[in-house]
Amino acid sequence: MNIRSLLSERIEAAFDSLGLQGDALLQTASRPEFGDYQSNGVMAAAKRGGLNPREVAQQVIDTVDLKGIAKDLSIAGPGFINITLAPEFIATASTTPTPSDNPQCVVVDYSGPNLAKEMHVGHLRSTIIGDCVARVLESLGHKVIRQNHVGDWGTQFGMLLTFMDETGASSDSLADLEQFYRSAKQRFDDDAGFQERSRRAVVELQSGDPDMLVQWQKFIDISMSHCRELYERLGIGLTDADMDGESSYNDDLKNTVDFIASQGLLTESDGAQCVFLDEFKSKNGDPLPVIVQKSDGGFLYSTSDLACLRRRIGDFKADRVLYFVDARQALHFKQVFAVALASGISDANVDLVHMPFGTMLGKDNKPFKTRQGELVKLADLLDEAINRANQLLIDRDVQGKNPDIDDAELARLAEIIGIGAVKYADLSKNRTSDYVFDWDQMLSFDGNTAPYLQYAYSRTRSIFARGNIDPDSLTAPVISVDEPERRLGVAIAGFQDLLEQVALDGYPHQLCAYLYDLAGRFAQFYEQCPVLTSDDETKLRRLTLTKQTSEVLESGLTLLGIGVAPRM
Repeated sequence: MNIRSLLSERIEAAFDSLGLQGDALLQTASRPEFGDYQSNGVMAAAKRGGLNPREVAQQVIDTVDLKGIAKDLSIAGPGFINITLAPEFIATASTTPTPSDNPQCVVVDYSGPNLAKEMHVGHLRSTIIGDCVARVLESLGHKVIRQNHVGDWGTQFGMLLTFMDETGASSDSLADLEQFYRSAKQRFDDDAGFQERSRRAVVELQSGDPDMLVQWQKFIDISMSHCRELYERLGIGLTDADMDGESSYNDDLKNTVDFIASQGLLTESDGAQCVFLDEFKSKNGDPLPVIVQKSDGGFLYSTSDLACLRRRIGDFKADRVLYFVDARQALHFKQVFAVALASGISDANVDLVHMPFGTMLGKDNKPFKTRQGELVKLADLLDEAINRANQLLIDRDVQGKNPDIDDAELARLAEIIGIGAVKYADLSKNRTSDYVFDWDQMLSFDGNTAPYLQYAYSRTRSIFARGNIDPDSLTAPVISVDEPERRLGVAIAGFQDLLEQVALDGYPHQLCAYLYDLAGRFAQFYEQCPVLTSDDETKLRRLTLTKQTSEVLESGLTLLGIGVAPRM
């Protein structure tokens, strides 16, 4: 049940019957005294008709059919309509997401590390944001095709193959491969001859040289083993079947260029094959090329991404394709999407979306690095998170807050809390913003953090444990009586709205903010409304609300990719 859509539909129907034009502009009320929802569309509708907005607001209230949905409608300010939901209506809400009436096939492109290197903190945001949105889409009944477009092709491998061939270097260690790559990159930057040989190696690799392919495959196997281990630790739903490396499109790159040429879009410029579109010009007004094949016959990221779209739209029948790639690639994706549309690879019925994100910063407001100035390896970050969480739990045990927790449970909790804290600290920030990484803040049991929400969940479970009550026995809907009950019920009922918003916009921080608000409302409810000591009828009602809160907290955290435990 999408409450926001239902209210908007009813209010806009009232607009129509009154001869008004406009949208309901519905939003969640910012403060309890404004009700649960607020419609801000009356002012614009009244202005179009030259009418008094407060008078129009009253006409809308007198006309709108919200019987059984709202218990109170009131006017605020210049014509806002405040809406307070009826307890009977709230009671009909489900804690289980309702499948979409219009399920789509959605390709979600995320993570995408460059292989032959260890994953570092720069890969974290794409990986966990994309994974969260994929989970939310699936919870609403959409068909999700995960794609891990790993960097397993191109110049970096030409450099690595050339360096290892010329130096005789060899190893099965990813750390060694990474060191070889650094050395190769240094030579590539300093030695024009090495640079040229590396570029030729790329062309030979792309042409299918068997010896190079054998060595290349060895790099890939070593790298993917490392990625699999990290995905498992992070609880990320990417498997080998989802790997969609640049190499997998190698055989289709020429076909893609030929297809674009058949549409009359290619122009040769300095030997390269380019697409020139009117929407891309330099500051001086000169046309900017989208190069799809270099003068030496090699292909580029743009070619690979266009080949990707041919598969994702043509073979997968995608309705939407979402790319969780950092903001620096914005122009690249605008150009790729524009060429895809102009060439007929895509069309107006397919939604191609680049969902950019900002950078993780250190406390110096610079990209998060080690003291030696290197990017922090993701495995090291997770190890430290677990160690810090373990010490946090030991300190709480000393304070008497975690009695009877043995070493095995302590280790399990440390992993749940530590990794959850890292993921939530990122997901709770607007993905388009940079954010400062702060261990103390993210591992706090106070404020908008994973430990706070995990503790709120365990608190709901402890109520059933103390009362020796099976929550599964609480199946009947209940109608709130006291205001803290009603406000908690309103938050629970808004879960569906929130998930649909995240599925549409791809902003996990909205889900985090919702769960934080829900936990806060539960804390107020628990403080003001005794549960286990109430009379039987009240106890049943409040236990049911506690169960529903528990279910939504667990479901919401799971969609964020964060674990929970029945006690902390």
